[in-house]
Amino acid sequence: MADGTFAVLMLILGLTDMSRNYCGTEVGCLGRTETTPHFAISAGSVLERRAGEASEVYLRYDLGHKRGPFGHAVGLSVGEHGETWFGFGQTYKIQPQGSPLYAELHAMPGLYFDNGGFDLGGPIEFRSGLELGYENRKGWRFGLSYDHRSNAGIYDNNPGIETVQFRVSVPTR
Repeated sequence: MADGTFAVLMLILGLTDMSRNYCGTEVGCLGRTETTPHFAISAGSVLERRAGEASEVYLRYDLGHKRGPFGHAVGLSVGEHGETWFGFGQTYKIQPQGSPLYAELHAMPGLYFDNGGFDLGGPIEFRSGLELGYENRKGWRFGLSYDHRSNAGIYDNNPGIETVQFRVSVPTR
C-alpha cells in the first residue's frame, strides 16, 4: 500500500462522504466551513526500501477551513541528510461522532530538494498517507502516521520512499 493508494482511498471516501453529507445542503458539495486549525510536528524515520533508513522531522499546518469534507494543509519536512520537501494539499478525517479515535488521509503535491541526500528522481514529488490517532477533549491529537512520497512516474527515476512518524497536533485557536 505504499504508492498512490492512500490518495485514491482519500478521493473515494471523500467524494462518497461529500455526496451523502454535503451536496444538497445549504453550503453545497464543496462549500467552505470553518474548522479548528492545527499545528503539527512529527518525527520519525524513512523506512529502508530503496533509500537507506534515516530520520526526518515534519511540520504541518492544517488550515482553519474545509471545502466539503476536504481540509487543507501545508507541510515541510527535512531529512537527516538535508532532503527537504514542501507541499500543499488536502486532508480527509474520519472520526465517529463522540469518539476520540480518528483516521486521517492526506494527499499533497510538493517540491523536493535532495540537497545531496536521497534522489527521488525530480523536484515534483507527491506525498500521501494515513494517520491513526487519538484526539483529547482540548483538541490535541496524538497519532502514528505512515506515508509515501514519489513522483508518480513523471520522471524516469521514481524510487519512492516511505516514512513512519509519531505526530502531535496542537489546536492554534
